[in-house]
Formats: sequence, C-alpha cells, structure tokens
Amino acid sequence: MPLPFDLSMGQGAYLAAALFAAALIRGFSGFGFSAIFIILAALTTNPLPLIPVVFSCEIAMTAFQAKGIRPHIDWHRAIALLGGAAIATVPAIAIMARLGEQEARLAISSLILVLSLVLLSGWQLARPVGRNGNVGVGAIAGIANSAGVGGLPVAAFLTAQPVPPAVFRATMIVFLTGIDVMALPVMAANGLVGPETLTGILLAFPILGLGIWAGSHGFQAVSQRLFRRAVVLMLTALSLLNIARLAF
Repeated sequence: MPLPFDLSMGQGAYLAAALFAAALIRGFSGFGFSAIFIILAALTTNPLPLIPVVFSCEIAMTAFQAKGIRPHIDWHRAIALLGGAAIATVPAIAIMARLGEQEARLAISSLILVLSLVLLSGWQLARPVGRNGNVGVGAIAGIANSAGVGGLPVAAFLTAQPVPPAVFRATMIVFLTGIDVMALPVMAANGLVGPETLTGILLAFPILGLGIWAGSHGFQAVSQRLFRRAVVLMLTALSLLNIARLAF
C-alpha cells in the first residue's frame, strides 16, 4: 500500500520512529508530542499536511490518559486558556495554510526555537496570573497551534508558576485536546484535511498507543523538571538544525 502524502518507505519508517518517541514523551510529561513530531517531520518533509494527523493523535491520546488525570485538572485555568485560543485559531491557520513548503518549514522551526528558548530561560512570574492573563496566553497558543505547537507557550507559562507536576501534566492534556478539537475543522476548511489524513491517522494509532502506554508507566520514575528540560533542549537543537538546513 502506498504511503500517504507521497512519502517514501524510508520517510515512513523515520516518521514512525519519530511518532513513537513523541508519544512516549507525551505519555510521560503531558506535553511535547506535537512539537517533537512536527520538528522531526520538518527535517524530511513538509510538516503542514501532517499537523491534522498529529492533532487527531493528540485527541486520541486523551482517552489513554483521562482516567488518571481527572483529579488534577485545573479547570478554571484550562477554560480561560481555551477561550483565548478560540480567538486566534481561525486567522492563524488561514495564514499558515497559504505558506509554501519551505516557508512553512522555516516558520514552524523558528517558532519552536523561540518558544524553546523562552522555556530554557528560566523565566518566572512575579505574581499569580488572573483570568485575563490566561486568556492572553491562550491566544498566543492559538497562533502557535497553526504550526502544530500550541502547547509550548502554555508549557512556558505554567512552568513560570508554582504548578505541581501532576496539575501541569493534567491541565496540559486537557488544553491540548481542546485546542486541537478547535483547530481541525478550521484546517479542513483551509484544505489541510483530506482522504490521506485518515490513512495517516490509521497508520499512526498503533504506534501512538504503544508510546503512550510506555510513557505513562514511566511517569513516577524520573524527575519531571529534568525531563521537561531535556525535551526543550532537544527541541532547540532540532529547530536550529532545521533552520540551518533551510538556510544553506
């Protein structure tokens, strides 16, 4: 069976490995899935058609994790973040969908690099953030989600506050699910969803389930803070590599 999106067998195998690694990270930390997979995909192909596949996977991953996260979700924060994201989702996706392959790869890599550097900076908020602040960060995340990386601004925002690891993980999972549910119909309206998207989803799900299962079982084994920092360092290195390849 030919692979979707005109992928070669080598590209398909590479993306399958990237998907497993990203799912493993999401299962463990609650964030990083889309950004890891998209930046790895950008090294070998146009990532834009893959974003709806990634979003569908992200939504499905919630089913694997919903039972364990329910007591830890900060619903007030999640709802405010999603409200902000709803404001920015439509115009941001409309602009991204009109970029060429090279422009899209450069825009996505640059956005991931900037957000990763914010996370690495150790930025901290001086006082608790209210509803308006959460809505504002949600709007930024809605813009970033046009590139498949809406979780990174929120991860930076939550990391800058004294949020317990379990609450961070649970709230990120709920937010990412909600923002992806918003984005998929808008992507379909802009021509980014088609029959190949469904094929990609069906091929991805078995790999996804295995990665989530493995990552969720390792949640208690390693320091969340150190693990998240390692993920962000990897995103920084991969985005720099992709920008260098596009530049030269």
